[in-house]
Amino acid sequence: MIYLDYAAATPVSDKAIEAMLPYFNKDFFNPSSAYLPAVNVRHAYEKAKNDIAHVIGAKGADLVMTSGATESINLAFSIVTNSPDSEVLISAVEHPSVLENAKRAGNYQTIAVDKNGRLDLDDFKSKLTPRIQFVSICLASSELGTIQPISDVSRIVTEERQRRAFAGERVPLYLHTDASQGLGLLEVKINRLGADLITLNAAKVYGPKGIGALYVGHNVKLEPLTVGGGQEMGLRSGTENVASTIAFAVAITEAEKHLNSERKRLQELKQKFRHSLEDLPNIIFLSKEKFQLVNYLPITLPGLDAERLIYALEDRGVYVSTGAACAASKGVKSPTLMAIGLSDDEIAGSLRITMGKQTDDKSVLDASAIIHEAVNSELARLSR
Repeated sequence: MIYLDYAAATPVSDKAIEAMLPYFNKDFFNPSSAYLPAVNVRHAYEKAKNDIAHVIGAKGADLVMTSGATESINLAFSIVTNSPDSEVLISAVEHPSVLENAKRAGNYQTIAVDKNGRLDLDDFKSKLTPRIQFVSICLASSELGTIQPISDVSRIVTEERQRRAFAGERVPLYLHTDASQGLGLLEVKINRLGADLITLNAAKVYGPKGIGALYVGHNVKLEPLTVGGGQEMGLRSGTENVASTIAFAVAITEAEKHLNSERKRLQELKQKFRHSLEDLPNIIFLSKEKFQLVNYLPITLPGLDAERLIYALEDRGVYVSTGAACAASKGVKSPTLMAIGLSDDEIAGSLRITMGKQTDDKSVLDASAIIHEAVNSELARLSR
């Protein structure tokens, strides 16, 4: 098997698995109980939260642990008031969980992106009217890997806040960023991003699925989605997922430790992979490398059916996806690929290749040969 869909899911690291195992049977206690073994579990849980927060330059008390990025995004949107006097702004390349929350908010607009999927800051400024209450822009696109200028967005948001304060306008303004795809590949720091709310996801950084976090800045008041026992500062009631939180902490700390070396390794692999695919007929490489995560290699092969290709590749032991896994599984056209101006033919032929820890020189060369074989076979079928 040659796995090339790390943007969809990563395998859990050995260290993360080892760290979480005791909390299934030996240290299984409810961290809200009063006896000593449970108190020790509570301490381990709080330490894990602190370890996760430390990676982004925050404190454990600033994090709300969730079931993953989707819940974190939903919780972030709880700050939006359903009022005709307030609006939401999102980029045109957001994950479906952001788009659907924006739709539910009622009044929303999308910010245009260029052909690389990078935010159009001029369009953002023009749409940041006094009615805008909430802005959500991903740190990196899940389909293209395009890195967004969040620090510039933050600066513009700060300027707008200052203007409102000076003008006596009372509509608050919050900035949220979904940092799921960038985690482990970029330096995700709260002081650099300048966002009020940041979504984190263990499943993208070699931690277990079903665990994520939301960084909540000071003076941000959210509404709980789940009520009950009052865990997570009353914002996420329910017995804490201790084992997964501890595994998340180990995985993200491990990724941070090897950030620079892994980024360099993946960049070199990407160059080899890209070069090996350049002779494919009509191939188009999506987004500029300058603005792209180092493990992303999204392409389109106009005239071919990407759905047929991924099944042909699967038969040969290579696993890739068509755009975002969420959209592809529903058979819908990708809003992100439409936003960057691709034609229907180009969208239909798009593949998202993403690399990770288990990708090496041999797997890249083998995958390239298999992709060539599958493409040539499909071209021969179409020419009959």
